[in-house]
Amino acid sequence: MKQLNVDVAIIGAGTAGLGAYRAAKMHTNSVVLIEGGPYGTTCARVGCMPSKLLIAAAEAVHHIEQAPGFGITANGEILIDGKAVMQRVRSERNRFAGFVVESVESISAADKIRGYAQFLDDHRVQVDNHTVITAQRFVIATGSRPSYPAIFTEAGDRLIVNDDVFDWEDLPNSVAVFGPGVIGLELGQALSRLGVNVKLFGIGNLVGPLTDPAVIDYARNHFKQQLPFVADAKLERIQRTEQGVAIEYLDDEGNPQQDSFEYLLAATGRTPNVDKLGLENTTIPLSERGLPEYNRYTLQCGDSHIFIAGDANHDLPLLHEAADEGRIAGDNAGQYPTIRSGQRRTPISVVFSDPQLAMVGQTFKQVNQENQTCGCYAVGEVSFEDQGRSRVMLKNKGLLRVYGAQGTGLLLGAEMIGPAAEHLAHLLAWVVQQRLTINEVLALPFYHPVIEEGLRTALRDLNSKLKLGPEMIKYCLDCGPGA
Repeated sequence: MKQLNVDVAIIGAGTAGLGAYRAAKMHTNSVVLIEGGPYGTTCARVGCMPSKLLIAAAEAVHHIEQAPGFGITANGEILIDGKAVMQRVRSERNRFAGFVVESVESISAADKIRGYAQFLDDHRVQVDNHTVITAQRFVIATGSRPSYPAIFTEAGDRLIVNDDVFDWEDLPNSVAVFGPGVIGLELGQALSRLGVNVKLFGIGNLVGPLTDPAVIDYARNHFKQQLPFVADAKLERIQRTEQGVAIEYLDDEGNPQQDSFEYLLAATGRTPNVDKLGLENTTIPLSERGLPEYNRYTLQCGDSHIFIAGDANHDLPLLHEAADEGRIAGDNAGQYPTIRSGQRRTPISVVFSDPQLAMVGQTFKQVNQENQTCGCYAVGEVSFEDQGRSRVMLKNKGLLRVYGAQGTGLLLGAEMIGPAAEHLAHLLAWVVQQRLTINEVLALPFYHPVIEEGLRTALRDLNSKLKLGPEMIKYCLDCGPGA
């Protein structure tokens, strides 16, 4: 067994791991990067980029179908070449992943260890059966993997996850998509627009990551018009058949139903890849679920020399968050025992459905929980159905809700479904991070005619409901969470 001694060992070479490696190297040259799986981040290989490629193809079809609304008719039948669609998805996906692989390959061979690591104690990990690494500090950046209920295994070889979709050589005839979250909603709608017979199954009438009941209701009603969507399905039985998968369930009204599909796509969430790391052999504090307890500003596990970043910590499984966390964890591991809190940016998440969903800053659930005692917040909203530019483009579907603090007038957050939500979300995230008040935002320029005018309408609505001044601030401080 080979023995290796280093200052910092980083477990995982994804977005967070690569960020941690670069940051740690700023403090010491004695750093190793351990990876057992394929190089190339989750985003590039099976996440953000390939899903957007599939969505782009679906949008091309949808634009043609929407043309008659503008008085334009395309002659002939719309032909979707599934093999050509998936060829482009795979080709461009490989190109994006290739950039990441090139980045990893540029790292010195002496700094890379191939294999899966498992902790032997607080300072030692064993990599497969070939190397024991003794390190003064560690960064856990092992990412996450798809998870699903055990009953789904009854589908046998017709059970797939999003990783599998992007290796298809052709589009299937039909797919049951379980989970209307980010992955399920994006892939389900895209496949449906590409001619695949799709049915979307959810639980509890939820849609995407949304928490605002008004936005959830709007989104659910809209997507039910776009594709078959059982928002609160009660799954009874799954059976592998000669044709594919037979699914028995109770629909939203409680009526028994049975459908057959070629595949069952499980998009029911992801679980951190920490269960096989041997964390029980360390002294770091673990939750009841076996996840490391850590400080989200320093990424330090307890008061130890072990740090955790990216999807592995199960906080915000987003690429930009993983990049930030990797940098913070690597910086602290590199200079330990000196520990510094890293800057955490305003949370922002986007679902690239049509219309898009987005959440910025504090969610409705967070704002409501923190202020439910005295209601020290207000909500402004706008519907995009009559918004000028949205109607011009025949994209007039959506609802935006913004949340502001009573007393101070600070913008707290927003949730939305609507056109160009990805861009509105960025504007709002910048505003929240700069701690601007609603009045200060309304003093900024708004052009005409643009979708941002809808945002201004929502902010004006919010501003009309706010009570500002020191007396209101004192009232909210006296009855708030810290009172």
